[in-house]
Amino acid sequence: MLISIAFLAGCSVSSPESSIGVGADPETGAVVYLDGSKSKLDGNWAYWEGPRLKATMPVKWEVVSDPVDGGSAISANDPSAAGGLYGAADIVTRKKFGDQRVHVEFLITTEGGNSGVYLQNRYEIQILDGDETKHGMAAVINETESPYHAYNGLGKWNAYDIQFRAARFKDGKLSEKPLATVYFNGEKVHVNQTINKVWGGPNSGLDGGNEDGFGITDRPGGLKLQAEGHDVRYRNIWIKELDLAEPDTDF
Repeated sequence: MLISIAFLAGCSVSSPESSIGVGADPETGAVVYLDGSKSKLDGNWAYWEGPRLKATMPVKWEVVSDPVDGGSAISANDPSAAGGLYGAADIVTRKKFGDQRVHVEFLITTEGGNSGVYLQNRYEIQILDGDETKHGMAAVINETESPYHAYNGLGKWNAYDIQFRAARFKDGKLSEKPLATVYFNGEKVHVNQTINKVWGGPNSGLDGGNEDGFGITDRPGGLKLQAEGHDVRYRNIWIKELDLAEPDTDF
């Protein structure tokens, strides 16, 4: 993968076409939060302090080899999450976000590899090899069907490009539900998808234990990556903060 000097510095200027898909350059104004190095991991991420937390700082996600392009990546195979204990060793950005444009690249090494990308530490875009259901690969979990056809497969890099508009509140009450548009490996697979709740209970993320996940609160959250005891590798994660006045996330 070609990496520009600007990428290594944390941001770059790029065209929209080059900012979608595997190997995408960060958009203008975006910040790189994970690039396969320990310095980015330690500087930008911490364990989510949820009710099932078992891991202790510093983050134990390891720097491992990038089996496709050389260089390095970060493995989600934290020992504290062995056996599929999501929430035991999930990592979340120290920075918290409202509206955002997100790019995440991941590679699954073995059959059934399981992780997940959580917008605002609430709303999961699933990573799960072999599952084509609403709980499966690239689904806005339990809200959409899996666009499994766009999956590059085991041992290959995959990319999520997401534009997200956070929930809106008026007088302390939910007035507009969150929305997301998602590209999977360069294909637009979900457009202005409404997200109705936080799925998975209190161990899944912020507000998961509030009113069965419907009790969304007006507080920002970081981007979270899930540890489920599988060697799912990450690289090239960047985020651009947005302010989407209108309820439209299409891009």
